[in-house]
Formats: sequence, structure tokens, C-alpha cells
Amino acid sequence: MKILLTNDDGIDAPGLDALAVAARSLGGEAVVVAPAEPHSGCGHRVTTGRPLAVEEAAAGRFRVFGTPADCVRLGLALVVPDATLVLSGINEGGNLGADIHHSGTVAAAREAALHGRMAVAASQYHRRGSEIDWGRAAAWLADVLREIDRSAAGPGWFWNVNFPDLNATQERPPVVECFVDPSPFALEYRRTDDGWHYDASYHQRPRLAGSDVATCFGGAIAVSRLRVV
Repeated sequence: MKILLTNDDGIDAPGLDALAVAARSLGGEAVVVAPAEPHSGCGHRVTTGRPLAVEEAAAGRFRVFGTPADCVRLGLALVVPDATLVLSGINEGGNLGADIHHSGTVAAAREAALHGRMAVAASQYHRRGSEIDWGRAAAWLADVLREIDRSAAGPGWFWNVNFPDLNATQERPPVVECFVDPSPFALEYRRTDDGWHYDASYHQRPRLAGSDVATCFGGAIAVSRLRVV
């Protein structure tokens, strides 16, 4: 099995190394095609008006001067055309509810699903000031990849996975399949000398019972099936 790995935090992000650890648990060959720089919040933007530079950073590791969706498009077209699975992440921060519309991590998995590949986006939610245990996140993702039926999403579908922020003494939380929360973010802005600064709290965002936001914030691993369109 060929696996394409990407992210939106950039090729040097620790979450990408954790993703590679999780991918190795599946066997097969994993190839990294990731952005040269962070593109958090870029959504599903693609580059068509200029050439995309690609550098081979190391064996099986390619740096793209473009967006996460660009990485998947180039990866499937040129670098790993026979990839059957695309993994995106592990993102530093949650990608829950409305986040799926502006997340580059989710967009990469969506782009892969558009081209008929099995795809999983993975993110590690964490509260402000808390440190991420990337080794634990990798182990949790390896478990999730073994437990879920990656092909069950079917054509035009993909998986979105979010890990909760738990203290080091807690055991691996349960995996809960749940719906994506449609609740919008609060419209709260603070005026500064430079303009208006968005000031709503991510961690106090609205949520519906049983949704991915409530599930992840409640301490479980939230797994959701998403449609491409």
C-alpha cells in the first residue's frame, strides 16, 4: 500500500512526524508531500496562476511551495500516483464543526477523496497553554486507523478525526463516531489601534449534544464522516 502524507502546519511540524509514525503501523510505503510553510486556515485554496516549486527534502519527503490541497494534487499527479490512502495532519489544534470549512488539514483529505482515494484528516485539540504529547497522538491515531473501516466512507466521503486534550495519567479515550456540529462561531471582535481583532473563545464555542465538538471537548476521540460536496 502506498500512503501520501501531508498537513497544513508545514513540512517541519512535529505533527507531521507523528503522522508518519501512525502511518508506519499500517505497513506499506509512506511518502510525505507537504507545504514548505504553514498554511493554517487556508481552506481549500489551490494554486493555478503560477508554477509550483517542489523540492525533494530527503528520500520520500517532498516540500511544496503551495497549499495543502496543492500538495495532494501534485502528489497524486506526479509523486505518488498509485497512493491508495491519504493522511493529513496531525494538526496542532482541533478541526471541529465549522472548522472543516477553513481548515487546510481537512481540505487536503477532501481533495484526496475528490480523486477517489481513501482519506483521513487528524487533529489534536488542545487548550491554550497546554502542551501536545505527539507520541501519544501518534499512538491514538494508529489505533483509530486500525479500528475504523477506512473504506466505509465510500466514494465522495472521508474521515475527520479529533483527539481530546487529556492529562498524561488518563487512559486512551473511547472512539465515538459523531456528526459535525453546525453551530457558528460567536461574532465577537475587539477594537485595536490596527483594526478589529476577532475575540471569541474557541474553547467556549457553542456546541450541540452528541456533535464532534461536544464529543472531543468531553474527552473522547471524535470521528466523523464528511461528504466531499
